[in-house]
Amino acid sequence: MTGTSLSATVWVRDRGVVDVDGVQEHRDDPRWDVAERVAVAIRRRFPADVLAVAVHGPLAHGDDDGGGDGEVGLLVATYRPGTGPPPATRRVDGVLVDLTVVAAEERLRQARQLTSRWPLTADRYVTTRALHDPTGWLATLRDEHLGRLARARPAEFTSAARRAWYRGSAAHARAARLAEWYETDQALLMLGEARLGAATVSGLLSRTYFRDPGDAVRRTGLAGADMTEVGAVLARQSAELTARGRPVDGTIDDLLDG
Repeated sequence: MTGTSLSATVWVRDRGVVDVDGVQEHRDDPRWDVAERVAVAIRRRFPADVLAVAVHGPLAHGDDDGGGDGEVGLLVATYRPGTGPPPATRRVDGVLVDLTVVAAEERLRQARQLTSRWPLTADRYVTTRALHDPTGWLATLRDEHLGRLARARPAEFTSAARRAWYRGSAAHARAARLAEWYETDQALLMLGEARLGAATVSGLLSRTYFRDPGDAVRRTGLAGADMTEVGAVLARQSAELTARGRPVDGTIDDLLDG
């Protein structure tokens, strides 16, 4: 899935359905109406500051059911830091809008990073739908990220996976302790964190990214996994990380040496 500019070829197939570069968008979805109106307002109010405005998340994929529920994720790339609208999350006409505002160079720098949360962030660099992109900056953002992945060494993914494993393992241990104390609600919350941590490790070890946290646990088979099942997954991941050259448990010297 690629980002597109306003010059993309557009065909109207059916009522309310637009095909942009082979991706169907349900333009009768109220989320699209809100997204486009927000983009117009941003360009009108900050004409000298805004380089690009794009949709990311479910709308960017264009393959949801067009039912109108769910949030609108909007990215605003500015020419300079500290300009453009402030980042915000608000409901607009009943639609939740999450507005991310970042300087273009900073966003490109983020796209070149490989962190322990990469499986949950990569989609925002790779899959976008342009509402305003006269220079084709979104394609540059995608290419910068894909280029970084092409240059990444296996050890980088393993290192990032190890950091994600620590988060998942800590959440699982906390969930187990809370369950012993009959703190059921808190235990379930921490178990959810443990599932997501284990799913993130799986994504890093297999170089697979996900649309969102729900997609991560669903595609890795961890949705609904109980305490024992999540613990077994984390144990297998620990063994794999050890096999890749460094155990998850180490010495003080290992800690200080990074």
